[in-house]
Amino acid sequence: MSLAFPAAPQMMLPIAGSDERFPVHRVYCVGRNYAEHVKEMGGEVGRDPPFFFAKPPDALVTDGRLPYPTMSNDVHHEIELVVALGPDARVFGHAVGLDITRRDLQAAAKKLGRPWETAKGFDHSAPIGPIVRHGSALTSGAITLDVNGQRRQTGDVADMIWNIDEIIAELGKLFALKAGDLIFTGTPSGVSPIQRGDHLHAQIAGVGSLDVDVI
Repeated sequence: MSLAFPAAPQMMLPIAGSDERFPVHRVYCVGRNYAEHVKEMGGEVGRDPPFFFAKPPDALVTDGRLPYPTMSNDVHHEIELVVALGPDARVFGHAVGLDITRRDLQAAAKKLGRPWETAKGFDHSAPIGPIVRHGSALTSGAITLDVNGQRRQTGDVADMIWNIDEIIAELGKLFALKAGDLIFTGTPSGVSPIQRGDHLHAQIAGVGSLDVDVI
């Protein structure tokens, strides 16, 4: 058997303090998992079952350069704790991530009851830092995001409506979770637009930081 054309390279992420790489399988995202963000998006806070959406693995950005997406005039930042799953779908580690969103396209999709792929799963929509190994799920840690040195988002992992263990349990009812899966666990309040030339500095205590330039 031969390939009709060369296969795309396997998406792999660096692991902090190691020469090893983390091979990515799928990228899942949790919607509205912080109460204050639910409020700012016009929702009602509760313990309804979490809902999920996905990004393609090649939407991950590891070089800190975010091309401003096409077909949108309202692109928002969303800092998120990312959980990396290892063998047996157990927590392998965590990373700092950004869920970049075409907010205007998302609003149009919501109004028409359509999927969110064009708003969430576009090219370069998931900047991410190195995987930091942890033997168990992170339960607390300050989350901050600055744009051009100005604080935009502040929160704590402890503020999540659904914690990491609960997210994995619920997601596992819907998908066969595998080693290499990533889960973006939701964003605190303070999401707002970004522009070309902006510098984003995202940080999560106990995990590290991520610097991204919008180009």
